[in-house]
Amino acid sequence: MKIIVGNKGYSSWSLRGWLALKQSGLPFEEEVVSLYDDAWITRREQPDLAPSAGKVPILWDGDVAVWESLAIIDYLADKVGADRFWPTDGAARGFARSIASEMHAGFADLRRECPTVFRRTFAPRPVSAEVQDNVDRIVHLWSEALTRFGGDRGFLFGAFSAADIMYAPVTTRFTNYNLPVPDFALDYCRRVQAHPFFMEWLGAAHREPWVLEKFERQD
Repeated sequence: MKIIVGNKGYSSWSLRGWLALKQSGLPFEEEVVSLYDDAWITRREQPDLAPSAGKVPILWDGDVAVWESLAIIDYLADKVGADRFWPTDGAARGFARSIASEMHAGFADLRRECPTVFRRTFAPRPVSAEVQDNVDRIVHLWSEALTRFGGDRGFLFGAFSAADIMYAPVTTRFTNYNLPVPDFALDYCRRVQAHPFFMEWLGAAHREPWVLEKFERQD
């Protein structure tokens, strides 16, 4: 298998697909492409990116192409077993799939006002009412999952799973932008960011040569 991902310093969706592969336990190769340089317009049209119209991440399993993070999770779950990614309990699995899908489709205001920058933090600043609504909704979902299904293992549904993968980039939006969230949510963010898979990605992000001022400066 091979996964093509964007800049590890900035590409939140790439992180999700990459984490899914790490979670699967399957061996894979990776290629990191810069999404923001002059060569990208041509690079995105090459055959290995054409099926997704240049979207990353894109997973290749032989001649099978899979893109979109949830699709990658489900494809890998079919190969290694759904229990690697989703809770076994029916109520927990239904809730996990719902909040993962909500993350995939929603929270546009948070994404827009607090773009992913994995490598640095910013001084606290006011956010719009729309962003605060996004934050409140995410915190509510985390609280429900941790209270009802998390147990004592620290993640949303006990063991690290697809739901944690889908919300992993959000944890950096909360911490790196110093957003006002309750202590339990900050503790959860820190647990996700301390996971070995996440730490491996972050280490690679810090070693990348690309520095994009439009993301690094949030004045």
